[in-house]
Amino acid sequence: MAAAVLGAASVLCQILYSRTDPGQRIPWTILTVVAFAAASVLDAASRQGARGVLALLGLAGVGGLAVEVLGSHTGFPFGEYAYRGDLGWSVAGVPLVVPLAWVMMAWPALLVGRALVGGRRWWAVALVGGWALASWDVFLDPQMVDAGHWSWASPTPALPGVEGIPLTNFAGWLVVAVTMIALLHRSLPERPTDLDLRVGPAPLLYLWTYGSSVWAHAFFFGRPWVALVGGVLMGAVALPFARSVWRQGTALAAARRRR
Repeated sequence: MAAAVLGAASVLCQILYSRTDPGQRIPWTILTVVAFAAASVLDAASRQGARGVLALLGLAGVGGLAVEVLGSHTGFPFGEYAYRGDLGWSVAGVPLVVPLAWVMMAWPALLVGRALVGGRRWWAVALVGGWALASWDVFLDPQMVDAGHWSWASPTPALPGVEGIPLTNFAGWLVVAVTMIALLHRSLPERPTDLDLRVGPAPLLYLWTYGSSVWAHAFFFGRPWVALVGGVLMGAVALPFARSVWRQGTALAAARRRR
């Protein structure tokens, strides 16, 4: 229940973000990430217990912080970028909200990989789950750069339609995301609850992130090409995952009717 409440709070914060003047949106940005990350942690606890929480916080939280510190100080593996310093408390120049963003999406991405592939082929789970995580950045980076939260020293060459973000960033994200999901998957043996998409809010939060990101860039941020490119790239896993969620829901409803 607490995870669902936090998930709903994250969605509400995103809605309030859209209703707030641009200069006043930072608190809603931070609250969105904190609530979503907390929901993902509790979702991991409900499926994997304390081991799931420790793995998620260690690999995605501490690991995400480490790679961001490395990236912002050396330019590897994302390219040369710098934080503006307006996103709250930071460690070594990296806002704490950033590793929390890795936590909030790494867990749903792992569930996407497991749902679409199954646990026997760990490398396939890593690739699909890594893509589920990395493709989200096609939406995230343009939004954050346009808001002035960080900037790139050399924003070209870029993905077609996603101006201002270098290809090195997406390549770095893919490598880090695949590695992170592989480590999470190998650290946490797959359980039946991981494939039950009704257990916690993480699956629906992933799909909400996809759908709301497409809508926001198309009609709110004035980036229709980002909506299209991100919609295709993230949709490659989000849409099959949505079908899996739908099938589980309809199967459950049919089973209840037969009782």
